[in-house]
Formats: sequence, structure tokens, C-alpha cells
Amino acid sequence: MENTYKSAGVDIEAGDETVRRIKSFAKSTFNKNVISDIGLFGGFYELDVAKYKKPVLVSSVDGVGTKLKIAFALDKHNTVGQDLVNHCTNDIAVCGAEPLYFLDYLAFGKLNPDRAEKIIEGFSIACRENGCALIGGETAEMPGLYSPDEYDMSGTIVGVVEKDKVINGKNIVKSDVLLGFSSNGLHTNGYSLARKILLEKYKLTDKFKGIELPLGEELLKVHRSYLKLILHLKENLNIKGFSHITGGGIVGNTKRILREGLALKINWDAWELPGIFKLIQSTGKISDEEMRKVFNIGIGLIAVVDKNDVQAAFKLAHEVNESPVVIGEVI
Repeated sequence: MENTYKSAGVDIEAGDETVRRIKSFAKSTFNKNVISDIGLFGGFYELDVAKYKKPVLVSSVDGVGTKLKIAFALDKHNTVGQDLVNHCTNDIAVCGAEPLYFLDYLAFGKLNPDRAEKIIEGFSIACRENGCALIGGETAEMPGLYSPDEYDMSGTIVGVVEKDKVINGKNIVKSDVLLGFSSNGLHTNGYSLARKILLEKYKLTDKFKGIELPLGEELLKVHRSYLKLILHLKENLNIKGFSHITGGGIVGNTKRILREGLALKINWDAWELPGIFKLIQSTGKISDEEMRKVFNIGIGLIAVVDKNDVQAAFKLAHEVNESPVVIGEVI
């Protein structure tokens, strides 16, 4: 048999077919600032600098982690792309930035154009929802590195903020209040522990009291985007800081924006633990301390506000159908 790239496990035709299918998804996210088509060696984005006095670019890169294992098991691939875009969007939005464009990286054991199409459809849905252009990406086929039915992904986002509107926590002081906003489940963190505990005992089709969906679908719930909420709050109130609650939990992430000498006092009884976290904790006999370190335990975003602005913040949040909870203070 002749040695070819295909015989080594890399199918160039499958790659071409994937590019053909995904062009329309990417184009559906384009705006007037995108000045290149898909397929060039780089993505071109023209920044409208006239809108800003001192524009600062803010970027972030992330992955989805072992949540992908749930997508593989359910053969459901149209949500993990949304997870990635929303996670990246939140990471720059909490700094005060609005997203401009997003780039993705997909690596397959064996490239399946149907699966790739679903993933990238997810990217495009979330990019449109966040007003962000999907201007480029890379799809790689790596036989021997990944098993044939598995893939990995990462994404990079670039946004912009006016220099004097950067939100970095430098004005946070003692007695400022922490407002918590609900998560949609695990988002994209803690899946290695959750899978180890839950999948040793349960099937992804199992249903539980106090949990809306079958276990697999509950674990695949899309990581929320808080962009709309963050923009509404920061445009109408002096927000001292925002914290996106990912790996490291509420304390681990929120202390990143505190100056030296400040700490957090959290009232852990201020909200009820959502059913999926109760199930993980009781099944695995996990301590409260470990749960709080690994998971968001129901709070996906925290806003730090002056104690005199709490009422105004509640009113603004309700205007965009959010219901915050006072979960603690800065000490």
C-alpha cells in the first residue's frame, strides 16, 4: 500500500469539506469591521479608533476542559462551542471590555465534518449573541495524539475598553458589598471531579429529584454569558470590580481583584446550593471547603459595589431579568 497522508490518518478532503461547511457560520458573525474573508492566513479586523480616546485591547484564551467528555458520551456537540465563547467573553467583560473578535482552535483524532460543523455552529451562535466576530480558526487532525472519536478546543478573544473605564478592583475598599449572580450549573469547571464521582455511580440518562434535566444534559448546560448584565451595570453605576467565578471558586477568583490588606467575608448561607451541586457533594461525600474551592456552587458572577449603591444595583439587575443576592462584604 502506498504511504499517503490519508493512510497516516490525516484526511485533507475532510478538512476542505469542513471549511466549506463552516464559512456561512463564521460570516453570520461578521460586521463592518471585518475586512477579510475566511481562508486567508490571518483575520483582519479594522478597529474604529475614532470611538475611543485611549482604546485598550483586552484579550483572553481558554478551553472547555473535561466537559468535552460529556459531549463525547452524549454525542452532542452544538453546546461546547457556546461554552467556550461565553467563558472567554466573561473573562474580558469583567475587566470592562466589550468583545471585538474570536479565534478558535480545534484538534481532532479523526476529523468528522458533521461534528466540526456542530461545534462551529455553537461558536457562531454565541458570537452573535455577544456581538463578537468569529474571524478565524484552526482545525487540526492529530491521529495518535487524540483517540479517533475525541477532540479538544481552545479559543482566544480580543475586546476593547476605554483606558479610564478599565475595571480592575483598584478602588475596592473595606465594607464594599459582594453581589452574586446565578450560574447555570457547573459552567466549564470542576468536571474532572464531577465525572469521577457521578459517573462511577450513575448513568448520564438518570434523573434526580430537584434537578430539572437528565444528568448528562444537566452537565452540558451552556456556560452563561454575563455580558449584557455587566454592560448594563457598568454604564449606569460605579462598579468597583467584577469577578467571573471559574476554577478556584468564589474566593479564589474574587481575591484576584483585591488590593493587599483586604479580604472577603462570604455568607455561604445567603443562597441555596443548586441540585446538581448537592448531588455531587452528597454522592462524593465532599467537604464544604473542597466544594467552594472547585466549583462555582451556583454563583457565576460577582459584582463589588459601594454599600450605598446596593439598592441601585438591584434595580438595574432586575431591568435585565437578573436577581442578585448579597453574598458578603470586603473586610
